[in-house]
Amino acid sequence: MNLLKATLLAAVSAMIVIALPRVMLAQGAAEHMLLHPPVDSWPLYHGDYSGRRHSSLTQITPQNVRNLTLAWAFQTDQLSQIKSSPLLVNGILYFTVPENIWAVDARSGHQIWHYTYPRSPGEHIGHRGVAMYRESLFFLSPDAHLVCLNANDGTVRWKVEVADSTKGYWTSMAPLVVGNRVLIGVSGDFDNLSGYIRSIDPETGATQWQWNSTPPAGTPNQTTGGMTWMTGTYDPDLNLVYWGTGNPTPVLKGSTRPGDNPYTCSIVALNPDTGILVWSFQVSPHDTHDWDAVETPVLVDGDFHGEPKKMLMQTSRNGYFFVLDRTNGKNLLTAPFGPVNWSLGVDQQGRPIPNPAKEPAPDGRLIAPDEGGMTNYRSPSFDTKNGLFIVDAHPSYGIYFAKIADGVYGWAGADYGVWGKGVIEAIDYQTGKVRWSHELGPHGSGAGVLTTDSGLTFTGDAMGNFLALDSSDGKTLWHAGSGSHIVSSPITYELDGHQYVLSSSGGVLFAWALP
Repeated sequence: MNLLKATLLAAVSAMIVIALPRVMLAQGAAEHMLLHPPVDSWPLYHGDYSGRRHSSLTQITPQNVRNLTLAWAFQTDQLSQIKSSPLLVNGILYFTVPENIWAVDARSGHQIWHYTYPRSPGEHIGHRGVAMYRESLFFLSPDAHLVCLNANDGTVRWKVEVADSTKGYWTSMAPLVVGNRVLIGVSGDFDNLSGYIRSIDPETGATQWQWNSTPPAGTPNQTTGGMTWMTGTYDPDLNLVYWGTGNPTPVLKGSTRPGDNPYTCSIVALNPDTGILVWSFQVSPHDTHDWDAVETPVLVDGDFHGEPKKMLMQTSRNGYFFVLDRTNGKNLLTAPFGPVNWSLGVDQQGRPIPNPAKEPAPDGRLIAPDEGGMTNYRSPSFDTKNGLFIVDAHPSYGIYFAKIADGVYGWAGADYGVWGKGVIEAIDYQTGKVRWSHELGPHGSGAGVLTTDSGLTFTGDAMGNFLALDSSDGKTLWHAGSGSHIVSSPITYELDGHQYVLSSSGGVLFAWALP
C-alpha cells in the first residue's frame, strides 16, 4: 500500500511539474508583473512603468561585452522596418511592424505564431508594438482599430474602432495597460483633427473614458491637433498617468490659432480611473515647427539640488531638456541640449518663449533644430547608477516656409533640412549640462537607448552599427554591423541564467549574448 501511495504521489507530482509552464503561460502579464517586472520579462513598452529603460542586469559588463556574439536572428520578410519595442512574457517575445504581429521563442528565435491584419487604407508610417494584459495582446492598426488577440495562438478575440480613419486619423503606438484599462492614443496631424487619449475595457473593448487634448474642429478661437501617438508612463503611488501630446494644427501656420494653444505640445498628468486632467506643462507654447512633445516622460525618484523629489524628465523635440515635479507639474529645470535659436529664453514657469522672428515665413527662416527635432520617438534611458539622462540627440538646422496658397489646413507650409548629425548625449539632470557625448554620424540615428546596472549603454549609430558604450564616459566598447538602418530601441532580459540584449535593424530582430 505504501508503495502504491508513493507511486501515485510521484505521478501526481510529475503531472504538476508538466502542467506548471502552461499555468504560468495562461497567467500572462498579470497586474503584479506589470507593477514589478522580473528580470526574465519585458512586459511593457518601456520595460516598466517608469520609462527609464534601465535594467538591473549585470552579467554583460564593460569588461566582457567585447565577447558579445549573435545568439539568433529573426527575419520578418517584410519591407517595413521594425520600429517596435518587443514585449517579453513567459519566454515569448511579441513584436510588430504595421499590420503584423509575431510571437517568437526568446531563447531560440523560432516563430510560434504570426498574425496579419487585413490590408487597410490607414497611414503605414511605422508601428511601436503591443500591450499585454493577462492572456490578451492589444494591437492598434493603421486604420485606427484596437484588436485584442489571444496571446497563446494569435487568434482575434475582438476588434473596435478607436478613431475614424476616413477623416485622417491613424494609429501606430503601443498601448499602455494600467489596472484593467487599456490606454491608447491617436495620430492625424496631416488634417485639422483633435487628439485624445482613450481608456478601453480589456475584456469587452468598451470605452471607459476619453480625454481630449484639443476641442473639436471649428471651435471659435481654438486650435486642433495635440495628437497622442507615443506610449506614456505611470506612477502607481500617485496613481497618475503621464503622456506627451503633439503639435497644434494647422502645423506651420499659427496666425489662425492665437495664444499658447493648450494642451498641444504638452506633458499632461491624468487620473487613469477617470481620465480627469490633474496638471499640464506646455513645453512649446504656440508651436509652429511640428515639435511634438510626445517624447517619453521619464519618471525618476531622487534628490534634486539636495531635496528629495518625485521627478519627471523629458528631452523634448524642441531642443530643451525639462525636469518637472511630477506631483504637481511645477518646473525644476529647463535647459537646451543642443543648438536652439527659436526662443527668446525661458519664462517664470520654465517654458521657452517663442521668438516671433522665427515663425515660418514666405521667404524662409533658418531654425534650430529642424522639423525632425533634437530628438524624436526613439527612447532615452535614465542611468540610475550614474544619475545621467542618456538620449540619442539630433543637432540640426532647417529652413521653414509659410505658403499662403496652402491656406490654414493640415501642414500649411513646408520645411527643408539643411544640416544634422546624431550624437548620444549624457545629461546631468541636476544642471542640464552634457556630461559626455558620442558622435553617431551624419544626418542622425533612429536608435533608442538602453542602460544597465553594470555600466553599459546600448544603442545604434547612423551607419547601422549596434553599439555598447561605457556609461561613465561614452567610449565604444563593442559594435556590430547590422546591414540596415536602426529605428528601434533595444531591450534586455535574462533566461536560464543567460542575459540577452535584443535589437533590430531593417526587418530583422537580433538577439545577442555572451558565449
